[in-house]
Amino acid sequence: MDRKKVVLGISGGVDSSTSAYMLQQEGYEVIGVTLICSEEQKKSQDLIDARNLAKKLKIRHFELDIIDEFREKIIKYFIDEYSKGLTPSPCVVCDEIIKMKKLIDIANENNAYYIATGHYCKISKENSFNKTLLMKPKDEKKDQGYMLYRVKSETLSRLIFPLAKYEKVIVREKAREYNIEIHDKKDSQGICFAKEGYIDFLKKHLKDKVKKGYYKDEQGNILGEHQGYQLYTIGQRRGLGILFSKIYFIIDIIPESNEIILGDYDKLNKKRIELNDFVLHVDFNEVENLILIGKPRFSSLGLEGKLIKENNKIYFEYEKENPQNSRGQHLVIYYKDLVIGGGKIIF
Repeated sequence: MDRKKVVLGISGGVDSSTSAYMLQQEGYEVIGVTLICSEEQKKSQDLIDARNLAKKLKIRHFELDIIDEFREKIIKYFIDEYSKGLTPSPCVVCDEIIKMKKLIDIANENNAYYIATGHYCKISKENSFNKTLLMKPKDEKKDQGYMLYRVKSETLSRLIFPLAKYEKVIVREKAREYNIEIHDKKDSQGICFAKEGYIDFLKKHLKDKVKKGYYKDEQGNILGEHQGYQLYTIGQRRGLGILFSKIYFIIDIIPESNEIILGDYDKLNKKRIELNDFVLHVDFNEVENLILIGKPRFSSLGLEGKLIKENNKIYFEYEKENPQNSRGQHLVIYYKDLVIGGGKIIF
C-alpha cells in the first residue's frame, strides 16, 4: 500500500478542512470521504463546504450514502437505549462500527495506507506497554480519545491526527492562513441526527410509546407526574417540569412501570461500577495494580481508580465516590495520558 496516500474524513467543518491542508503540505495525496447519514445532509451547507474544499484542493472526494446503515445501527441503538432507561453514547458507537470502517474500506480500495480525521487526539507508538495506543492531544480540553477508545490497534497504526499538537485557537488561525473560507464557522453542537434536541427527536420517533407516568421517592410515594421515562436521564435535576419543596435528582428510571425515582444528590454516588462490552488494549495483569483514570462521560475530567476482575466480571473502583455515572454511558480508562480501554456502564 502507498504510504503517501491518506484517506481523510471530511465533514465540512474547520477541523477536517484544516487537516486536509496540513496533509497536502506534508506531501500526502489526500482522498476525501464524506459520510451522508441523512436526507437532510444531502442539502446541507456542511456538504457544500466539503465539496468546495475538495474542489479547491483538487482532491478526489467520495460521498458515501450510508443513510440506511446509520439508521439501523446508530439511530435505532439511540432510541432503544433510551427505551431501556439508559443513556446512550452514539458517537462512540458510530466511530467504532461505521466511520473508521468506512475510511479503512476506501483506503484499501484506493491503495492508501493511511486514514486521517480531524479529531483532537494523538497516537503513541512508544510507551511502557509497547502497544499502539491513543493518547491525549496538546489541547486536552478537546481530547476526543473518549470517542475513539474502542478503535483497534491495527486501525490505530494507520491513523493520522493532523491536529494532535495544536490547540483549537491555533487551528482556526491556521485555517485563516490557508484562506479557508469557513475558518470562523461555528463548531457543531449536540447530536448530529437530532438537531432539534434529543427530547423532540425521541417524541417524534417513539410517538405514543411516550406516556405520562409518576415521579416517586425511594419509599414509593408519588411526588408528581412526568412526561415519559424515555425523555429523562439519571442524574438530571433540571427540566423535571414540577416545582418541588426541595431539590431532587433522578436516581433511577424503571421502564417496566414507567416510573422515575427521585432522591437526594448523594444517592447518585458510586464507588464501584460494573462494565460490560469491555475492551482493553493492554494486558490486564499490566494494569490491575496501577492507579488509573476513569472518564464516565465525555465532559468528565477523569477520576482515579483501579480495574478489578471478580467472577469473570470487570469493575472499575473509584478512589472516591462520585455522581457522574449513568447506565449505558461508556467509562473510558486512561493510564496517565494513554487510552487503554473501557466499557459500557451497567452498575
